[in-house]
Amino acid sequence: VQLQASGGGLVQAGDSLRLSCVASGGTFDNLSTGWFRQAPGKEREFVAGIGWSRYNTRYADSVKGRFTISRDDAGNTVYLQMNSLKPEDTAVYSCATNRRFDAATDSGWYENWGQGTLVTVSS
Repeated sequence: VQLQASGGGLVQAGDSLRLSCVASGGTFDNLSTGWFRQAPGKEREFVAGIGWSRYNTRYADSVKGRFTISRDDAGNTVYLQMNSLKPEDTAVYSCATNRRFDAATDSGWYENWGQGTLVTVSS
């Protein structure tokens, strides 16, 4: 399965964006998917994850209540809806998958990574 993230862009603080992670050559069935981000000069950090069940989701404290991760019914696209964006959300966002049932927060669990999409939030 190849992953492709898209949907990034330049927005103002308070705006919304929806990122998409599309799986080609397969689906997200029996895979957990995570969104991670890396800001310039900082380490990669977990943002949100969704497990085998669409109801199994986890979020970083910094995005709880603002970001929502979801998966479409066909099982080949995972979304990250980002609302009330802040300048500190500026980063390259990447999606990744692993075979765990639950949504892991540790990037070391993730085996398959897609290329990232840049999100820039201006103040």
